[in-house]
Amino acid sequence: IRPRQEFDLPPVKAYRDFYANYVVRSEGSSSQELIAAFAAVERERFVGKGPWQVFVGPGYIPTISADPRLLYQDVLIGLDTDRGINNGQPSLHARCLAACAPIAGERVVHVGAGTGYYTAILAMLTGNAGRVVAYEVEPDLADRARENLGHLSNVEVRCASATEVPLPKADVIYVCAGATHPPDAWLDALNVGGRLAFPLTPIDEAGCMLLVTRRGATDYAAKSIMRVAFYPCVGAQDKVAAQTLGAAMRAHSLDGIRSLQRGTPADASAWYVGQGWWLSSADIEHSASAAQ
Repeated sequence: IRPRQEFDLPPVKAYRDFYANYVVRSEGSSSQELIAAFAAVERERFVGKGPWQVFVGPGYIPTISADPRLLYQDVLIGLDTDRGINNGQPSLHARCLAACAPIAGERVVHVGAGTGYYTAILAMLTGNAGRVVAYEVEPDLADRARENLGHLSNVEVRCASATEVPLPKADVIYVCAGATHPPDAWLDALNVGGRLAFPLTPIDEAGCMLLVTRRGATDYAAKSIMRVAFYPCVGAQDKVAAQTLGAAMRAHSLDGIRSLQRGTPADASAWYVGQGWWLSSADIEHSASAAQ
């Protein structure tokens, strides 16, 4: 009979380290900073007591126990299953965070913070010299986020809609709720060189995570990172826009998105035309000259 210790499982930290490497590297990134951020944040702090509900599409199935090792898989964990609110899929967020690439010292706005798990990862990426302001419109989730993030001095949680108030100037705005359009508040808050990553999604349909980079006072590069589906963003949903956006996404390749235009007439390069903004299949320089 073997000694008992040979059957003991590795510590939770070993599972978290493997998980961090897996979710980042499986999405094509080798960022040591991003791997370290995922490895540093204890997911069990943010998802409540186990056993946990794992999202499987038509519903949820419970984990076999409350062992936190079970959380270090690439799965969605239900935060409020009645409302369909989940702690998002780690590999999806790893790809999107790699694309918008927050770095030490930057100022970040997190929209749709939930209970704060990805807020904490953003805080790890920006470090003590940076700052993360997290917005969560649901009071119960905002309260949980404040408690969960209380040990991080570079994080502030605000229970408010990030579509109805001016946002602090930011180098990165990371949105975890689906929008049919980018509110002016988001675009206005971006510093030059700043990146906005948000789910551009029709209502009740999948869309794409759009990365918008402010190149100048009125110039915004844009591209699709990946197809996504998200819980809707309060204040950033429009039924008419959802129908026209859905039609555009069915008619055109997401790879064709190259820039975002504001306050100018759409030209022949228009990929999608919204209210006061449009997506272009042309790079910034071509779109700017065409509009003159």
